[in-house]
Amino acid sequence: MSRRNRPEKRIVLPDPRFNNELVARFVNKLMISGKKATAERIIYGALEILETRGKKPGVEILEQAVRNATPIIEVRPRRVGGATYQVPMEIREDRRLALALRWLIMNARKRPGKSMVDKLSGELMDAFQNQGTTIKKKEETHKMAEANRAFAHYRW
Repeated sequence: MSRRNRPEKRIVLPDPRFNNELVARFVNKLMISGKKATAERIIYGALEILETRGKKPGVEILEQAVRNATPIIEVRPRRVGGATYQVPMEIREDRRLALALRWLIMNARKRPGKSMVDKLSGELMDAFQNQGTTIKKKEETHKMAEANRAFAHYRW
């Protein structure tokens, strides 16, 4: 990883069905071994299930679920005089989204259930209602940052 400068951001084209960039990012994050068609089938199936359960458009439920799962602050290790402190820092916008998507997919994969479509729709519905393991992970991250607020002056 280069220390000099950040790589340029790649432009994510919106997905063909909903013309939504968030759905396209979700597809790319869910994809394993380049199987984009499989990832799209899973997400579109989950969004259809969410529409029937939530009585709202599936994309709106997805956006709200991601918003609810997005962390604002995290702790990062900082070495000062031989000791390592967990310093709370605000998260950049692109990392916030990446963490939220990663947590949603990771927790959906861990859920018990038959198909990934069911597991993903269940996790998204839980996040939409501000409950479930993804929201718990976000709150855990925020609690850790709150507990280490005393070391905030070590921020760089």
